[in-house]
Amino acid sequence: MKQLKIIATPKLIGYFIKFVLRIAAFGIMLFLYIINKSEFYRYTVVSPKDGINFMHIMWAVFMILMLLHLFPSKITSMGASKSKKSNYSPVSEYSETELLKFIHSENIKAWRCMICWLIGNALIGILYYCGVLKRAELLLITGFYFLSDYVCILIFCPFQTFGQKSRCCINCRIYDWGHFFMFTPMLFINTFYCRSLFFMGAAVIIRWEFMWTTHPERFWHGSNQTLNCSNCRDKTCQIKQRFTKYAEHIIKK
Repeated sequence: MKQLKIIATPKLIGYFIKFVLRIAAFGIMLFLYIINKSEFYRYTVVSPKDGINFMHIMWAVFMILMLLHLFPSKITSMGASKSKKSNYSPVSEYSETELLKFIHSENIKAWRCMICWLIGNALIGILYYCGVLKRAELLLITGFYFLSDYVCILIFCPFQTFGQKSRCCINCRIYDWGHFFMFTPMLFINTFYCRSLFFMGAAVIIRWEFMWTTHPERFWHGSNQTLNCSNCRDKTCQIKQRFTKYAEHIIKK
């Protein structure tokens, strides 16, 4: 079957631009880590009064991004802003029974993903407290998570493929868990910059779970017309869907 042409939506173009910027940011972090580990970590604890460095800028960017998720606006992606009342377009006479089934199924899959993530990062924490990993390595892992976030959105997402099995990011139950996942390693470093990132990420996921619990009908395409493919403005899943199908085809071989 002939592949449909990729539609270059403003959101898709914007995401790829941001993806390139994330690659560059992680590249700088990796470079700083390679040339001097101790200096790389020191950048995160020195006060801006002593001079603003790259890590201060990264911290500010992270915090701004999370604030945008705490208070979604028109520029926020459909996946993150579907919890807003203004983005809810009810399907007439949708089945409450099917909605309850959806909630139950999605909760099971979501918390399986969470348990797997916490176990994996608990191992990182153990390696840190045993002295195998240092603070610099935890910062680098967080930078890698920061980059991987957009890999999941644009190219391939293991959570979507093997965990949630949602058809796209817009319909993903755990879409706004990303920042909590991203900054999990920061919990182990007792500094203002690191802990503030972790707790802001926790605030984002708490808000998301509150909206999911109180308004689950906004998160299901069977009750919210906005989440149907025909109404999608972002279309950020186009390349990922092709890549995922190709990968599944190779695995089946």
